[in-house]
Order: sequence, then structure tokens, then C-alpha cells
Amino acid sequence: MVWERARPPEEGCPKLSRHFLKAPVPRSVRTRGGPIILAMPAPSGDSRRVPSSVLSRIRCAADFRNLSQEECRQLASEIRDFLVEKVSLTGGHLGPNLGVVELTLALHRVYDSPTDQIVFDTGHQTYVHKILTGRADQFATLRQAGGLSGYPSRSESPHDLVENSHASTGLSYALGLSQAKRRRAEPGKVVVVVGDGSLTGGMAYEALNNIGALRPDLTIVLNDNGRSYAPTVGGLADHFARLRLDPRYEAAKSGIGGFLSAIPAVGEPAHEMAKRLKTGMKQLVAPHVFFEDLGIKYSGPIDGHDQRSIEGALNLANRLPGPVVVHVVTEKGHGFLPAEADEVDKFHGAPPFNITTGKPTGQSRVSYTDVFEEVLLQLAEDDPKLVAITAAMASSTGLLKFAERYPDRFYDVGIAEQHAVTFAAGLAMGGLHPVVCIYSTFLQRAFDQVICDVGLHNLPVTFILDRAGVTGPDGSSHHGMFDLSYLRMVPNMVVATPKDAQELGRLVATATGHQGPFAIRYPRGPVAERVIDIRPLPSLTWELVREGGRDVLICAAGKMVAVAENAATLLAASGVSASVVNARFIKPTDRRLATWARAHRAVVTVEDNTRRGGLGASVLEFLAEQGVVRPVRQVALPDQFLPHGAQGELLAEYGLTAEGVAEAAVLALESSAEAHPDQARAVG
Repeated sequence: MVWERARPPEEGCPKLSRHFLKAPVPRSVRTRGGPIILAMPAPSGDSRRVPSSVLSRIRCAADFRNLSQEECRQLASEIRDFLVEKVSLTGGHLGPNLGVVELTLALHRVYDSPTDQIVFDTGHQTYVHKILTGRADQFATLRQAGGLSGYPSRSESPHDLVENSHASTGLSYALGLSQAKRRRAEPGKVVVVVGDGSLTGGMAYEALNNIGALRPDLTIVLNDNGRSYAPTVGGLADHFARLRLDPRYEAAKSGIGGFLSAIPAVGEPAHEMAKRLKTGMKQLVAPHVFFEDLGIKYSGPIDGHDQRSIEGALNLANRLPGPVVVHVVTEKGHGFLPAEADEVDKFHGAPPFNITTGKPTGQSRVSYTDVFEEVLLQLAEDDPKLVAITAAMASSTGLLKFAERYPDRFYDVGIAEQHAVTFAAGLAMGGLHPVVCIYSTFLQRAFDQVICDVGLHNLPVTFILDRAGVTGPDGSSHHGMFDLSYLRMVPNMVVATPKDAQELGRLVATATGHQGPFAIRYPRGPVAERVIDIRPLPSLTWELVREGGRDVLICAAGKMVAVAENAATLLAASGVSASVVNARFIKPTDRRLATWARAHRAVVTVEDNTRRGGLGASVLEFLAEQGVVRPVRQVALPDQFLPHGAQGELLAEYGLTAEGVAEAAVLALESSAEAHPDQARAVG
């Protein structure tokens, strides 16, 4: 995409594809320790006018680079108010963004984006960045179809570089960008914001090791909100941070070292003594010498809500050659009492909520995650070998109650999915049965470990994949639309997906009694009925849920079974008979499929997975192996990354509705009438 810079509306402000609209001051929400205050601009002529809004005057970074410190503080307060108001209506990652207001302001006052390239890791902490780069007017559409993405989006703005929601990747991106700038002699700096737990992932340490070797001119901002490093903030630490980043200190340190080394006989020992003294002092004032041992200069910790201090540290870091870490300590949820009081995740991913109380405004319904949580607790009572593992997502994968009841059987490994899987393999080798609970999209990061560490050894590890299929507002990186494909290809792996809550319980019970790898994926969202059933299934077979004649056989997976049954009803009203199969095991394929297919004129497969390699592909492969010649039409997600939007809207767009499946069945029957009797056809 090519971005044009038109004549700026104000000096220094590039005109982007979308503009920041001037607006009245949004509702203010609180002062620390005080009551919630709702403040709106007073009517014209009112003697009680509130101070003029700074936020309404900001259209781009050039508008706030010359603000006074008092105006910056007011702007930070207004941004927090704005975020609380907007996210209360749409839902989103509120807590992380409330914590980075001053940090993001400092970044955009010091760096000239997009000439200076700013990478955010993780990407969900970019709401303030979006506000400051001309997108505040779009926040009413946050995470809605066709609206503002909840993550950086290259199609939205040239200020967004990486569409990353998966953590621990930013350092690698930033290193690559810095090397590209160097080789192409391009202007500008590269800075990466590493935060919200992303430094717990192994990939970050691989990048740090490489950064230490290449020594690029790169600024690494460690946004520490308690999920990674968290030392005490103090005046002495700030003093030494400023001292170590001052070029005069670097020059003096090198000069003294050279002088001591030049002293005959005692020079080398004196130099070594000075190095030991320096190391001891660093360990006393800033314990995280890890970075400097890698050859990366370290500054901090710095108060992440003191914008002036952050700017000072960033400016000093930019004057030094090589990589520099600026360690900033922030508070997740800062400035909004309900978020600060939330002990679980500080409003990390908040649904729409009431600003005054912080309580969700939508109707609370029982989800698949809730059912799994209860099922695992019941199974664990009778099986002491069951242990649970998560990658920093205990609450959202339904493991909080398990952790409370069985703390010695619960493991949170941080944002380290690869380690989680191989750790589970070791536990299984030792005689336990680990249950690994990870979002579908995040298990992709451990694909090699699933194959070689679990599959190769045929170990009894159960994978629970939450948020499978179309997840909705979190967008392309979060849709769990590849799991059926990549798991089906792993030898020894059983891949299952339940049609409802009752079947979820039975599948989990089956998996935890299985002596090999077993993956269960289920969608985000409510269940029709909360039924807890922990009876294992007698065999790994499919279920014929509707036997309806000789026209069409519909094979559906997971939540699509209900859609297929409704489609069969629609078809019956049009004189088309349809049978429906619950293909609850994507692997293994039920061998009765050959008999069922021969009894019908056409076959339709339905799944909320990509059409490449999932249920439809397995049906085509099996029928070809068995010599069954029937038209097969796939109803599935397209071979592309999907945008964000409401789950129902996206499913409807790609034909995953009763009407869409019925239409596919009619097309398959038309193909059947046209097909040569000895020619197999895959349609759609």
C-alpha cells in the first residue's frame, strides 16, 4: 500500500487516510482514591467551564511535541477517560492500554513515526498509539466488522508495522528492521516496546542473544507491568540509570579502563579490580545485569507514569551506539479503579462494562470454557495423575478453579507455548497425564513440539484448544481456523471437536483415559444447555444424528452440527432428503463413511476451519481411497486470513449458516446429475 502525504491541515501534520476528529471532552472517570466523576464540557457562556480539552487539539504527533508538562499530564488524563468510555461500549484490551499512556506519549514525542519505526510487542497495547496517530475518531468501531482493529494493522496506518498479537516476536522484528535500515542507509531509528509478559517467551531470548552479537542501534523499551521484570523503583536507581546512559559516563569508563590497563605490571590487575567493583555496584543498584552481560546497555527501572523521566531516558539512549534497554515500570489498569482492583487480570480483555461499577453490561451466559472447567475438576477428583498446564492464560482457559483446588498439579509456564508442550511430554514420560490448555491460535506456535516431542513418542498428552474456529473481534491472528488441518497431519494424534456441552465432557473424559496424544477444540461462546457428562465414549467413531433419505449426506464438525441439522430441515421443506453425521473425530475417520456416502447421491462437509486440510479434505481423501465416487462440496472458511468482526457475521459471510449449507447441498446434487458415473468430483 502506498501512503500519500497531502498538504497538512496544520504545520508538521501529515494527512493520513483517516483523520482525528475534534470532539468534546469525553467523560472523566476518577482521581486516585476519589469518587468517580463524570465531566462534560459546560455550555457556551457558562462561567463554570471546564479547562479546554488538550485531546481535541491533537491531530498528529506534531501537535503534542511542544506541549508543556502540565498540558501533557492533562492529555494523559483525557486519553484515559477516552479509553474507558470507548472500551466500555465495545470491549477490548483496556488494562494494558491504561498502563502505557505516558509511555506512548513519550515515545511519540521522542520518535518521529513512521520515519522512526516503533514495534509493539504485544500488539494489544497500541490503543494510545492509534489515538496519537490520527485514529481516535474511529474508536466507536473498535473491533467491529469494517472498523478499527484491536491490534496494529498495516492497512490502517503507516505507523503500524507488525500485525502482531502473538507475544515475544517484537525483538526479532525490530532487529530485522534495524539491520535493513543499516544496509539500505535509510534514516530513522528503530524502537521496540516489549511488555505485558512478552519477555517470558523463549523467542524473545533468542532475539536478545542475536542482538547482543550484532549490536544494532536499537532501543528496547521494557514495559514492565508485573508480568516480567519488576524491581523496585527508586531515586537511586533512576540516578544510576541516567548516569549509565550519559555519553560522558561511557567515555569516562572507557578512558579509565584504558588508563589502568596502561600501568606497567599492576595495570591489568587494577583494571580487573575496577571491573569487579563496577559489576558489584550494578548488582547492588540494578540487579538485572543480564542485559549488560549480553552486551546490551541497561537503564532503569524508571517510573512508567512519569512521562518526563521516560523521555529523558529515551533521549539519552538515542545518543549511544548499539542496543539499549530502557526499563519502564507501569501499572496495568492505571487510573481506573475497577481495573486496578481486578486481581485476576486488571481488565486485560474487558467485555462491554458499566463505567461506574466496572461490571459487564451484557448477559452472562455459560460458555464452553465454563463447562470444561467443571469437567476437569470432576475428572481430577478421581485421577491424581491429571495435571494442568497453561501458557499465561489460566483464567481464560478455565483453569483458575483447578489451580485453587490443586495448586501442586497446576503449572503456568508464562507465554511459552513451545516449552509448555515439551514440558507436558516430560510429565507424560514420567507417568502423569498432562492437560495442556491453550488457545487454538497459540498452539500453532508449538507445532514442532506437538509433532516431535509428543506425537513421535505417542505420549498421553491431552490438548484443549479454546477459541477454535471464528473467534470474532480479535481478528486474523486469533481466529482458530487452522487447528483441524495442522493437527490432523500429526501421526498418533486423535483430533476431536464436540457438537455441544454434553459431548465436550464426554470427549475430555475419553481423552484423559486415552494412551496417546489427543486434541479437543471448541469455540468461543455460550452453550445451549449446561450439561456435565464425564462418561467416556465407547469408541472413536462418528454419530449419525439424522437419517433422512438418499439425496445428500452432510458431514459436520463441532458447532456446525446444529447448523447442518437446520439445513436438513430447510432441504426437507424443498423436497430434498438429507442425512446428517456428527463427525466429532476429524481423525480418525469413521470407516462407515464409505457405506453412508454410497447410499447418497452427494456429500457436503461443514466445518469452521480452513478448507485446506480439515474435515472436507479428510472426507475427500477417504472416499478416494475407498473408491467411492460422489460429488463432495466443502462448506468451510476460505484459504485466507479473515478480518475481525462479530462471529455470526463472519460465519454468514462464508456460507456457514443453515441457508448456506442447504444451498451447497443443492449445488452438489446438481453436480451429481451432471457427473459421469465413474468420475469422482470435488466441488466448491
